[in-house]
Amino acid sequence: MLKAVKGTYENGRVFLEESPDFVDKVNVIVTFLEVIPSQKKKRVAGSLKGKIWYADDFDAPLEDLKDYM
Repeated sequence: MLKAVKGTYENGRVFLEESPDFVDKVNVIVTFLEVIPSQKKKRVAGSLKGKIWYADDFDAPLEDLKDYM
């Protein structure tokens, strides 16, 4: 029987949010879902400057839609 229980890993220990219904000793598989926040790469403000642009006539009416205006 498989049972999934949500929990948190911290300082070498696993803390479960609920207790499983097992009485005997069972085998477990632990899967880590997220990277620890301190290991994530920090975003840099303005890193896309000069890489994104739009046409000068971006807000101009489209020629294909002139019949609907």
